[in-house]
Amino acid sequence: MLEEVERWLSTRSWSLTDRPLHKILAAKRHTGQSVSVVLPALNEEETVGDIVAVIRHDLVEQVPLVDEIVVVDSGSTDRTSEVAAAAGARVVHRDGILPRISAVPGKGEVLWRSLLVTRGDIVCFIDADLKEFSPDFVTGIVGPLLTDPEVDLVKGMYDRPLGGAAGQGGRVTELMARPLLNMHWPQLAGFVQPLGGEYAARRSLLEQLPFPVGYGVELGMLVDSLHLVGLDALAQVDIGVRKHRHQDGQALGRMAAAIYRTAQLRLARGHMIRPSLTQFERVEDGFEPRTYSVDTEERPPMVEIAEYAARKVA
Repeated sequence: MLEEVERWLSTRSWSLTDRPLHKILAAKRHTGQSVSVVLPALNEEETVGDIVAVIRHDLVEQVPLVDEIVVVDSGSTDRTSEVAAAAGARVVHRDGILPRISAVPGKGEVLWRSLLVTRGDIVCFIDADLKEFSPDFVTGIVGPLLTDPEVDLVKGMYDRPLGGAAGQGGRVTELMARPLLNMHWPQLAGFVQPLGGEYAARRSLLEQLPFPVGYGVELGMLVDSLHLVGLDALAQVDIGVRKHRHQDGQALGRMAAAIYRTAQLRLARGHMIRPSLTQFERVEDGFEPRTYSVDTEERPPMVEIAEYAARKVA
C-alpha cells in the first residue's frame, strides 16, 4: 500500500462516534447547508417504506438534519412508489425527469437524473433494498461533509454478511473492483467498500462528474472524483453492518462486466467498442448461451445540461 494511502487511512477514515449528532446539527446550522437523501428504487416495495419512515421520523421530525427525501423510481412494476410516498418520501419517476433525453435502464441513470429533482447542497444516496436500516447510515456519511469543508465525498464502510457468514458479501468488490483499483488507481486502495451504495457528496462535485448509467457508477465516481478533487477530499466512515438483498451469480457477473468496462473507459477513453457478456444456462439438452450488452453509455456532468443551468438562474 502506498504511504499516501496509509496516511489517508489515519486521517480520512472515521467512525460514527467521531461526530456525535449534536455536533453535526450544530455544523448544519452554522453553515446553512441543506441535505437531500435520494433512494434509487426498482421493485423495492418490501424495504423502501421502512427506510423512508426511519429517515423521516429520526432525521426530519425528531432532528432537522435532512431537508428532503426523494425516491426516484426507475420503472417498478410493484408498489414501490405507493409505499415510498405513504412513508413520507417525494416520489419522482425516472422517465419524468429531463424527458428530452430518453432514459435507459440502470442505477447510474437514476442517480444522475436525481440531481435535477433535488436541491440539497449535500446529496446522500441510500440503496432502497437495505434491511434493518439505521439512521446512522445517513448521519455517518453526511457528518464529515457538514463539519469539514475540505471533504467533498464520503463513502460508507461496513460489514456485509452473506447467508449469516460475516465478511462474505461484496463479492464483486473483492473479485473485480478491488483488484482494478489496486492495480490502476492505487490511491483508492484504502476504500473498504468502493462499490457500496451508501455515500454522500457535495452537489458542487456531483454536478461536474460524468455518470456511468449502470452498475459502474460507484467505481466511476470514485475514480473521477480522485482526478478532480484529489484523495484528501475523499473519506469513509464506518457505519456498522449492511444487510440487503443479494443477487445471484449471473447478475453479479453482469455487474462485474459493467464495472470492468467503466474502468476500461477511464484507462483508454478512445476505445469505444460496445462489448457484450455471454453467460450460460442449463437447458434440457445442455448449456444454452445468453448474451447481454454491457452498459457503456455515460451521462455528461449535470452542469452541462441546459435545464440544470436554467434552474440555477431561476
